Amino acid sequence: MTLSFTCEKSPASGSRGVVVANAPLGATAGSEVLAIGGNAVDAAVAALLTLTVVEPMMVGIAGGGIAHLRLADGRHVVIDALSAAGQGARPDMFTPVSDKPDAYMETEGRRNRVGPSAVAVPGNLRGWFLMQRRYGRLPWADVVEPAIRAAARGFAVSPYLHGAILEHRDDLAADPEMARVFLPGGTPLQPGARLVMGDYAESLRLIQSQGDAALHGGDLGRALADRLAAGGGHVTLDDLTAARAVQRQAIFGTYRGHTIAGPPPPASSGVHVVQMLNMLEPYDLRGMGFGNPDTMDLMTRAVALAFEDRRQASGDPDFVDVPVDRFTSKDYARQRMPYESRDTTHVTVADADGNIVSATHTINGLWGACFMVPGTGIIPNNYMLNYDPRPGLALSVAPGKRVPTSMAPMIVLRDGQPAFGLGLPGGVRIFPSAMQAIVNLIDHGMTLQQAVEAPRLWTEGHHLELEPAYAAQAGTMRARGHDVRLVKTIGGGMNAIAFAPDGVMTGAACWRADGTVIAQGGGLARPGIRFVI
Repeated sequence: MTLSFTCEKSPASGSRGVVVANAPLGATAGSEVLAIGGNAVDAAVAALLTLTVVEPMMVGIAGGGIAHLRLADGRHVVIDALSAAGQGARPDMFTPVSDKPDAYMETEGRRNRVGPSAVAVPGNLRGWFLMQRRYGRLPWADVVEPAIRAAARGFAVSPYLHGAILEHRDDLAADPEMARVFLPGGTPLQPGARLVMGDYAESLRLIQSQGDAALHGGDLGRALADRLAAGGGHVTLDDLTAARAVQRQAIFGTYRGHTIAGPPPPASSGVHVVQMLNMLEPYDLRGMGFGNPDTMDLMTRAVALAFEDRRQASGDPDFVDVPVDRFTSKDYARQRMPYESRDTTHVTVADADGNIVSATHTINGLWGACFMVPGTGIIPNNYMLNYDPRPGLALSVAPGKRVPTSMAPMIVLRDGQPAFGLGLPGGVRIFPSAMQAIVNLIDHGMTLQQAVEAPRLWTEGHHLELEPAYAAQAGTMRARGHDVRLVKTIGGGMNAIAFAPDGVMTGAACWRADGTVIAQGGGLARPGIRFVI
């Protein structure tokens, strides 16, 4: 098959473990923890904690996310560490400014986007502590150590981080703490500059000794609650103390002889990735070919229909009746499919024992709520942006309601055994992008590297976004009635691991982020062997 794009990165393979993360030091931290005897869960948590240091614009302990674990015994476990509205939240706490698609979530004063009013109750640290203590192998202190080292010793600012600072320079400059760290002397940190995060290193040391209680009721929680109260936020210390991560059952579907496993509501991905694949299954996508206008048109329609259902009935299952069985049934997909023609991080980790972790975590928008808690280095989330600011809808604000999310930490099985684990950042563009990667692998027979780097398309049913490698098809798609917009990227840096029958694991990361793969081969000496002169 001739493809219209060329891969920019190389994969790496090993039989002892693979860590793929969206920054080199994140992958290094996970690989280090595997090397000292940790399992995939230990490595994933170490990588995520280190990413809170080196990708501070993407993820933090005061954010939220989802981890999808496939354990060595074959069980699938989903750790829901999503943020939630505090008990002081109200359905009418924000005032929408427009009903137009491009500005639908915007509110007066950007109050759901920037500042303390945008912050929801965080869940990341609760979730990481829960999964590591329940399914990890090492002492908690060991998995926090690489993050402390990165924050205290410092690291080189990447062009990616520099670009994120430039993109939000005005918002960062408005907060003295953010300006002090990322705009010293009023100048954005340049690529290659050394960034030391001393305050955050001290916060991580508290977390190392106190666990998640440091934030959820302890000194860090009090500092966060005080800063939120001073700025008109609704989240209190009581909310932080009461916050809980939830262990949930995965959603399963099938596609061309493969089992597709993903997270359940309040995540959209498990339900709607299965739904979209069900819609596409009757069509010969392989025969139609990758990048063919007919293939692109079918995928566009499937994505648009999934978003239509998501808007009507999706969200926290404690508040919304999500018809999971109906949405994931193949009969429903046949009825729905017409017969006419952004800012998160992700890690994927696997170990030699058969444990797999696909985990997506974030502070929601780039730089979260765009302020830092003084003396702590903590950047809170702006997860209130994910709720519909209009009362009375499935995704409206309600006290205690967990945020809706498009995160898609997916695991694909073949004959009951793992075939692929994958995920990516990117807001509402996540789960359609994950679906396209699965189609690339199963229908188009792409290599793992090709599947994660391939061009993407996206729609919510209004306009159609195409990445640059699809630009040649823009005219054809317009002729088919689509309002086409050419964009630099759709979603963020995908990373993935493929599993071969002989035990070799291959990791891949795409060009859309600083994704890095570290694979371990070799192993311990043969039993009884000693070096003798």
